[in-house]
Amino acid sequence: MTPLAGITVVALEQAVAAPLATRHLADLGARVIKIERPDGGDFARHYDAAVKGLSSYFVWLNRSKQSLTLDLKRPEAMEVLARLLARADVFVQNLAPGAADRLGLAPAALRDRHPRLIVCTVSGYGAAGPYAAKKAYDLLVQSEVGLVSITGTPDAAAKAGISAADIAAGMYAYSGILTALVARAATGRGATIDVSLFDALGEWMAQPAYYTMYGGAPPPRSGAAHATIAPYGPVRAADGEIVVAVQNAREWTRFCAGVLGWPELEDDDRFRTNALRVKNRDALHVVIESTLGPLPIADIVARLERAGIAYARVNGVAGFVEHPQLVARDVWRDVDSPAGAIRALRPPVRMDGVEPVMRAVPALGEHTTAILEELGIAPHAIDAWRTAGVI
Repeated sequence: MTPLAGITVVALEQAVAAPLATRHLADLGARVIKIERPDGGDFARHYDAAVKGLSSYFVWLNRSKQSLTLDLKRPEAMEVLARLLARADVFVQNLAPGAADRLGLAPAALRDRHPRLIVCTVSGYGAAGPYAAKKAYDLLVQSEVGLVSITGTPDAAAKAGISAADIAAGMYAYSGILTALVARAATGRGATIDVSLFDALGEWMAQPAYYTMYGGAPPPRSGAAHATIAPYGPVRAADGEIVVAVQNAREWTRFCAGVLGWPELEDDDRFRTNALRVKNRDALHVVIESTLGPLPIADIVARLERAGIAYARVNGVAGFVEHPQLVARDVWRDVDSPAGAIRALRPPVRMDGVEPVMRAVPALGEHTTAILEELGIAPHAIDAWRTAGVI
């Protein structure tokens, strides 16, 4: 038994945030029925063609789901959706602002009809406020919450290299749904969950917000180095780069003596405290690289290991894919897809005695006929709907 065996999720979803939440539910054994437009489906299917002709986004976010095509502008399709919701435990949607309400899928209306249903809406900016009706994509939200302003180098701002706002919202939707399922087990009542990209990434911006409100200025853009801790960032070596992380006064002492071989640097007036080291970051960087720069990474690593200082090699994405830690922890699995077997990362939460569900990435509409037959729709009606474009 998987933890969510017997739970049915109906998802009217697209792109990243909601599909990430429901894929994690599928990983735990929930049945996820993904409703897609017949004329192309989830637009994330077409973001790229990097995975054997399939979208890297789609294969990441949609394994183990069932794809059902419905044109929800047609009354027959809405009747199918109504039947599904009557049987469902969870309904997730991240349509454009106002679209669900126009379809009669407002949370209050659904909860009135189905008191045990958990209704989760993922939006850009939430259900109220001056931005509620605005479209919101990941980079736009990164910009609105200030993440772009503190990311990059002193000369140029930059976005995060992954879909940070979408991922944040997806994970809060996932945890909110799990919480609601636990509460329903005790009360018998469903729940209405409202998650926005803006609120989710805003939570992640709390530390920079505190720093700015009470420190008088935002954290400076500092490239790959930490904005408020030093030394904490990349150091050039003779044969590449290595990231060094000194977190406290004890480590600073060991770093000066054991790594740099310069114990008196600990009490240099420019570097005695972390605040001073951040203030004099450029001068500190010159000192560190003048000492370590001529050395190969292997020699620097040996010094860091002896001194008990944390470090990391600067991997590219290809280096991550073949990382020895992934190999040692048996993280890679093969899952099926319309293009054949593809590699997939095992979900990061490991639960004793539970093997995650990692089934195929669905083709568009792959499960439409089977789901409609399960609902009691006659084969001749299914054929007629397909000819008419309902499915």
